[in-house]
Amino acid sequence: MSEELQLIVEDAEDSMRKAIAHLEAELVKIRAGKASPAMLDGITVEYYGAPTPIAQVANVTVLDVRTISIQPWEKNMLAQIERSIMQANIGITPQNDGNQIRLFMPPLTEERRKELFKRASGEGEQSKVAIRNIRRDAIEQVKKLQKDGLSEDAAKDGESSVQTITDRYIVLVDKHLAAKEKEMMSV
Repeated sequence: MSEELQLIVEDAEDSMRKAIAHLEAELVKIRAGKASPAMLDGITVEYYGAPTPIAQVANVTVLDVRTISIQPWEKNMLAQIERSIMQANIGITPQNDGNQIRLFMPPLTEERRKELFKRASGEGEQSKVAIRNIRRDAIEQVKKLQKDGLSEDAAKDGESSVQTITDRYIVLVDKHLAAKEKEMMSV
């Protein structure tokens, strides 16, 4: 395989790896009835004029399977953290006792589990679309190389390599979704 062709295949695989990493990050945010500090990722609070992640202004710990404790390093941040969690609309009402904020995970109903799995499936489908777009772009680059003088056999080998990598990453998306479904559907 030529150096340019190898570079195209490696770039495609790297991009697909990033798509899987994004899927993993999104699936962590979808709660499955268990408390996880990762649920607060992406929620920022105004801290001295700058939007700052909650984990950087407070100690976030999991007390038990259904409870998260948020203890701010500065007491005046309690109200702002509480407001940010409410605005983030993660489906949990924060309980502020004046020293810390507690988040209690309600048990999931069957209907809510299905709704959350539908959301996870949507994330999975977006990842599959992203992976297929990466494949399409890589194959277009291979065809462009073929027009510029790459042999037909080498181009077919390159396309085959890209397709093999694509298939592997699509299966990986399905495995992540199956694991998330198992986690969500277990009571």
